[in-house]
Amino acid sequence: MSIPRNDIPGFTPARAAPDGIGIAYEHGGSGPPLLLLHGFPQTRAMWAEVAPELARYFTVICPDLRGYGESAKPSGVENYSFRAMARDMLALMQGLGFDRFHLAGHDRGARTAHRLALDAPEAVLSLTVMDIVPTHLLLTQLTYSVARAYYHWFYMAQPEPFPERMIAADPEAYYTSCLLGFGKATLDDFKPAQLAAYRAAWGDPDCRRAMCDDYRAAIEIDVHHDAEDLARRVTCPALVLYGAVGAMARAYDVPATWADRLSDMRAEAIPGGHFFIDQSPGATVRALRGFLSV
Repeated sequence: MSIPRNDIPGFTPARAAPDGIGIAYEHGGSGPPLLLLHGFPQTRAMWAEVAPELARYFTVICPDLRGYGESAKPSGVENYSFRAMARDMLALMQGLGFDRFHLAGHDRGARTAHRLALDAPEAVLSLTVMDIVPTHLLLTQLTYSVARAYYHWFYMAQPEPFPERMIAADPEAYYTSCLLGFGKATLDDFKPAQLAAYRAAWGDPDCRRAMCDDYRAAIEIDVHHDAEDLARRVTCPALVLYGAVGAMARAYDVPATWADRLSDMRAEAIPGGHFFIDQSPGATVRALRGFLSV
């Protein structure tokens, strides 16, 4: 089993298959365990500016979600539900000896984190979701402005191989447009080493297929899981972070969308758009530190 790249300064790359699915991850620091989950179209490299700072206070684990980066990419839409991704992450942390841990995610990672907190509340010390509104709300109360900004949800969810073939014509152009299209980002907001990691993933046809399956699963599977849990709340302390000028902040009162889903909630807008972690890493670290130190 090959050792993954080192995409986060000062961290140690590793690989595990705790639930039968190979997961590439990096770890660093000491202290209470903190699991950080990336989103689309990124990899664990997105935490390169944030994780080393948090590692001064926490044992930080940064994996690639299944289907992304250097993690396994099984076939079948059913393998890309947020529930399946959450099982990977729970098994990874338990395999590392962490039965309870802090949990934070951005974009698809935030949706995975929300599902993990619902399915295994005994394991989650705290939950942080970054720049999302609940999946069920987004899909069942869709507005034309959100559909226009987040068109990729429906484009990538089309049956295989339609989106894969079109994206294959110029993967870098397509995924770069995603980095720049969700809220006030420029390429200068992303470090060259991070972009190199993303581009390596985008060049893999299996990764492109898996990312499409992720979006297919949201519409075919996840929205139904969430409908079954509409009456449930996450009871651990929760933090909602969002980009102050991102697409979600323009379309929603983001904290209000979570008010009936999180029992103990705080919220904070961070300077930047959807990719505020890249645009404002210092403010992101301060927000997390302030929340997790309480």
